[in-house]
Amino acid sequence: MAKRLLVAYGLWVLGGPLGLHHIYLGRDSHALLWMLTLGGFGGGWLWDFWHLPGWVAAANGTGVPGDRSRTVPALSPLRLAGQVMVGIYFGLVAALGLPWVPALLAQPLAVGLGVQLVSSVGDQTAEAPSILAAAFLASLLFQGRVLAVLPTSLAASIAAQRHRRYKPRGMPRPRLAARLYHLGLACLAFTAPLACRGVFGAVGVLGTLSALLRAATELLLLPLRASWLLAEVLGFAGGSPAREHGSSFEPSSWSERQQRAYEVLGLPAGSSAEDVHRSYRELVKVWHPDHNRHRAEEAERRFIELQEAYEELAGPRRAAAAAG
Repeated sequence: MAKRLLVAYGLWVLGGPLGLHHIYLGRDSHALLWMLTLGGFGGGWLWDFWHLPGWVAAANGTGVPGDRSRTVPALSPLRLAGQVMVGIYFGLVAALGLPWVPALLAQPLAVGLGVQLVSSVGDQTAEAPSILAAAFLASLLFQGRVLAVLPTSLAASIAAQRHRRYKPRGMPRPRLAARLYHLGLACLAFTAPLACRGVFGAVGVLGTLSALLRAATELLLLPLRASWLLAEVLGFAGGSPAREHGSSFEPSSWSERQQRAYEVLGLPAGSSAEDVHRSYRELVKVWHPDHNRHRAEEAERRFIELQEAYEELAGPRRAAAAAG
């Protein structure tokens, strides 16, 4: 099907930074490059405006892009600059998205793939093994450091220029569905590590925000808790009004000794005087030293604890009853 220049310009306007016009014209390498760099960082998308007529003619077979009179394509400073720039870009993306992969492996591989992608734009290509070998050697010399991405990309780009060649003509073009499938896989391989890193970063941010929220809540509740603690301290020091009037105790007015006394007698806090007296009589019979000669020390200790607990709980009540 013949390609129309008007359709190509329409796709350039609507989805140029995503390479839609290149997909329409069968320039898949160029389309992938534009997808991963958003139209060559914007500048390449604008540059395409002047080249669309020639590309449409080449897609229709009415024109041949470039001069193939030579066996090796002419050196292009623009392509060389693009190779270096995209190689650096891919290397930095690998450092950000694949921090768990050794830098000596991830960085040169990403740089080499970026340089190879630029080398494959249009009717040219280069030998991928030579590009990757140059990238790995340069990265090894600089020990895989982040700043090594520049010399690694430069070495890979020089290797690409030394081994540049034209693509063979007459190759059958895959169907559109297969082309889109391959482009989608390539985009997924590029963006998946960055997406995972972004998700992990978002989780970390949410965790930090949650911790800050808890800290703010604790700070806001601090005056209330301080007031509550002060009230408990004052209640312990000055006595409880309920205790002074002989009525049942509120949990906030019990002293620690009274709570311990209820525990020794096996009663819930605030039990009545009858329950205190009955539990005391029963436990005294159980733990009387005369009835526990085989465990005299424990029995004596428990017996003394029961007497102290009973005195703690029953003594103030007897005094209140006598005063009344």
